[in-house]
Amino acid sequence: MSGLTDIKAYLARWLDTVAAAIVALLASLRARRRVEITEQDDGTFAIGTETVRIVEGQIVSSRPDAIEALLRGSHAALELKPARFLFRPLELPQRATEFLSGVVRAQIDRLTPWNANDAAFGWSDPQQTGADRMMVTVAATARTLMQPLVDALTGAGAEAVSVTTAQTGNAPIRVFEHSAHGMIDSARVRRVLVALLLGVGLFSGASLSAAAVYGYKLGTEQDEITRRIAERRAAIRAGREGPAQAATPLRALERRKFATASSVILLDVLSQILPDHTYVTELRVEGDKLRVIGVTRDAPALIRLLEQSPHFSRATFFAPTTRAPSDPGERFHIEAQIEPVFSVRS
Repeated sequence: MSGLTDIKAYLARWLDTVAAAIVALLASLRARRRVEITEQDDGTFAIGTETVRIVEGQIVSSRPDAIEALLRGSHAALELKPARFLFRPLELPQRATEFLSGVVRAQIDRLTPWNANDAAFGWSDPQQTGADRMMVTVAATARTLMQPLVDALTGAGAEAVSVTTAQTGNAPIRVFEHSAHGMIDSARVRRVLVALLLGVGLFSGASLSAAAVYGYKLGTEQDEITRRIAERRAAIRAGREGPAQAATPLRALERRKFATASSVILLDVLSQILPDHTYVTELRVEGDKLRVIGVTRDAPALIRLLEQSPHFSRATFFAPTTRAPSDPGERFHIEAQIEPVFSVRS
């Protein structure tokens, strides 16, 4: 339960931060008359040519109408003395530049006596301090000390207030932003953000549902394909294990395999049958017939040897036997019927 509460609190803070950033961006885009307000050494404030004091959230002036005319609908740029603030250096990796706002906010409670919600704070532009290091100066003060000044300016008619401070010789640091309509605008933006998050959540849920339905459909199709493959394999096994007379493609291939003589087997058989003085120059297998052409000392003896082999039958000369002066023997042309040695397995 505590974990769920933490998540809700984190989400609420995130929504508030994003809403405030959007409001600040929209406020910066609005064209307003800018009025410079500078804190003096004696604690008074200079507004144009007028000098005023701010006491308990109210502007005290000898000419309140003139002050109201200056501030009405304006952007009041209030510059405070650095004595009101606590300045702390913060060294960070160079890659933290893109996330500087979140990093500084997370470090406020370590650098100052206040947490991020109770402090008004800002930071200077990053200064490179090494190959992969940078440094910013954080200025912070209690928000409760800042609020009476802001209330006084907005109460006098200022539409927006920005507060800056600067150490001697350094660029100003913006530590506070306020819009007179900031709370209303932030609430409206927050509601829009919540609606967007809900819309994205609903869209994501619909996408996940569609993905689940489509995945189920694909799974069903895959199961059907697997079933068909299993049926085909079973049919092939049945054809292999069925009777020898079964007319299946597998049986036909097996019959052809065992009925057709292998050329390698024929060569091996001939090498065992033919005598050493016989040389084969040409060997052809045409279906179930074997034709052998070569040179030997005794051609008629080859017919007898082939007939005696269980691999051949009906051996005969299909061309005349000749003898050339350059040949070491007779040139023969013998044809024989090939007998299958293996029968089809049942």
